[in-house]
Amino acid sequence: MKKWIWILISVLVVGYVGYQWFHSKSSASTSTTTQVRTATVQKGKLEVTISGSGTVEPVTTEDLKATEDNNEIDEVLVSAGDTVSAGDELVTFTDDSDPITAPTSGTITTVSVASGDRINKGMVVAHLTNYNDLQTVVSVDELDIPKVKVGQTVTLTVSAYPDATYTGKVTAVGEEGTSSSGSSTFNVTIHIDKPTNLKVGMSTSATILTASKTDALYVPVDAIYTNDNKEKYVIIASANGSTDSSSGTTGEQKTVKTGIETDEYVEITEGVTEGQTVQLPELTSSSSSSSQGGMMQGQGMGRNFDGQDMAPPSGGQGTTGGKTGN
Repeated sequence: MKKWIWILISVLVVGYVGYQWFHSKSSASTSTTTQVRTATVQKGKLEVTISGSGTVEPVTTEDLKATEDNNEIDEVLVSAGDTVSAGDELVTFTDDSDPITAPTSGTITTVSVASGDRINKGMVVAHLTNYNDLQTVVSVDELDIPKVKVGQTVTLTVSAYPDATYTGKVTAVGEEGTSSSGSSTFNVTIHIDKPTNLKVGMSTSATILTASKTDALYVPVDAIYTNDNKEKYVIIASANGSTDSSSGTTGEQKTVKTGIETDEYVEITEGVTEGQTVQLPELTSSSSSSSQGGMMQGQGMGRNFDGQDMAPPSGGQGTTGGKTGN
């Protein structure tokens, strides 16, 4: 019995030693490479936009009501579906009192009275909607709403016409939001310039232009770092690959001031010149000759445009980008 016990122990020891040897060989065959990434300081037009979605609505849609008590209708001059202009007579009375007129151009959608009826003040006699003067009301996230102002330019797309583009302007910004799942949205009203073919109720997507610079200097958002003193800086790439002794990074740290910001780019108002090369966070990858193959290992502050993980050069802390931009 003791002989079999010793044989079993020997097998276990040999197996454990073999496993450790195989594991160490696999680890030794793994290599790590660092991909150096740079970008050029560019000059050009930079636009900051905010998005929202909503539906098409008429600017004018209202009930037309009687203004006097116990008036007998002499004649109803319109029917549902009729198009009227501002000032047109709609209903007249037997006592020759002032008729009910159209307050604006539009289409009579319903008529609820007839000749000979007696009506009282406040009673609805018809409904008018202007289908040629349209707007859209879109929902905008609470984090973006402080940037939205009356008069801003808007580009619109409509689900029913995916190949068409419409334009408009912000005419109103909601003062009260609607809360859902811990966050709020606010209604933004946009008047549509030329609502050709649009119908009330169609779904819209709006891109609101909140800021624009025509000759802005800008770099990718991940080229901006923040030091312990909350100062922003970039790393100017060194032509000879020398190392900055103060930070351990290749290149020179340059303090900058920033301006407008999109999802992809940040304007730099001070600290760099057009054409300079700046360092971006490094990409690190690990590869192995074992049967398991290689695997990307991200150590970064965010993601690059290809969806890869990014690692900042030592000594740098990346910032996050703005909301939306073109």
